[in-house]
Amino acid sequence: MTYAAVVFDLLTALLDSWTLWNDVAGSPDAGMKWRRRYLEITYGCGAYRPYETLVREAARDVGLPESLGDGLERRWDELAPWPEARRVLARLSVPLAVATNCSIRLGRQAADRVGVPFKTVATAESVGFYKPRPEPYRAVLAALGTAPDRTLFVAGSAADVPGAKGVGMPVYWHNRVGLPPRDDTRPDYLEPTLDRLADLFPPA
Repeated sequence: MTYAAVVFDLLTALLDSWTLWNDVAGSPDAGMKWRRRYLEITYGCGAYRPYETLVREAARDVGLPESLGDGLERRWDELAPWPEARRVLARLSVPLAVATNCSIRLGRQAADRVGVPFKTVATAESVGFYKPRPEPYRAVLAALGTAPDRTLFVAGSAADVPGAKGVGMPVYWHNRVGLPPRDDTRPDYLEPTLDRLADLFPPA
């Protein structure tokens, strides 16, 4: 398959948000509980509610201070790309885009942290819905003008696998931290790093 474009989940596929959440929470265990509850709220959200609100609610629900949400925002610019991200993305000879579950402001800040240009950055706020609903994937496809079956989605979270596959996109799951699958949907590629992604595209 020759792909016409690549769309990335931003906050897990390209950036190490796990480390930042854990550090803000005070420990990996607290960070995982907080993050897991945030994902539960997000996936059941339906129409967009402010990302920052969901992050604070998730902290409260697991017995952590809501103020952790403010701390996460203050330290947002500490988000760092995975070590190979810039090198791999620089080798891709097709348009690149992002579909991310956060606000417009934080989505743009986070995309800038990657250090490569994106043709479009679709956020849950700009689309009006959170992934894995189909609207964010369809919005980024419309912005790119590419067919779903020729647009590779690079997932970081388990939910993006059935989400992207559900609209007809092939999926490369960059499962860095060994997450369990969300359901029986299987990605086209399952890798612990982004390195193999470059091998899917011939040099420009």
